[in-house]
Amino acid sequence: MEQKLARVRIIDAAHQLMLTIGLARATTKEIARAAGCSEAALYKHFPSKEELFVAVLKERLPKLNPLLRRLTADPGAGERTVEENLTDIAREAALFYAQSFPIAASLYAEPRLKNRHDAAMRELGTGPHMPIRGVAGYLRSEQAAGRVRPGADTYAAASLLLGACVQRAFAYDATEEGRPPQSLDEFAASVARTVLHGIGAQA
Repeated sequence: MEQKLARVRIIDAAHQLMLTIGLARATTKEIARAAGCSEAALYKHFPSKEELFVAVLKERLPKLNPLLRRLTADPGAGERTVEENLTDIAREAALFYAQSFPIAASLYAEPRLKNRHDAAMRELGTGPHMPIRGVAGYLRSEQAAGRVRPGADTYAAASLLLGACVQRAFAYDATEEGRPPQSLDEFAASVARTVLHGIGAQA
């Protein structure tokens, strides 16, 4: 039980530090201090900072990948339309990127650290390309079910959908309003409808 609680404290501390000072500056020493444990204790749970980062993404941020796996396994579950499913994906993705972008952005200021991080992500079999593959996989399952047009470029559609979600996370801070022009629900419905217009099966 104590081991489980220690792991939770470490993930919570890492999440908070990564949000406030960025992934690049959130050292394992700082994370351990914030969690009230030693670095040695941290490494018992997480062999590297990259694995801790992945745990934060999976356990503290909006759950995009589980949604994609569920939709891909049974795209027509509950008789939901492709547009409804894409709206759910866009909403979850926008929330995910809004929280993950501030965490990872600091890596781009330190190329050597980013290269090391990218190498670690490859070893762990994960990275920012995985959601694109996940959405493309979901759309291929809809293609097989006849609800997406044969020959439609599912990878391009996935890239457009998620690219819009990424842009929403940072593109509007400099505007007079300091926020996106649409609410999250309006944005998700609009981007899903727009993407589907280009790939949907003909009535």
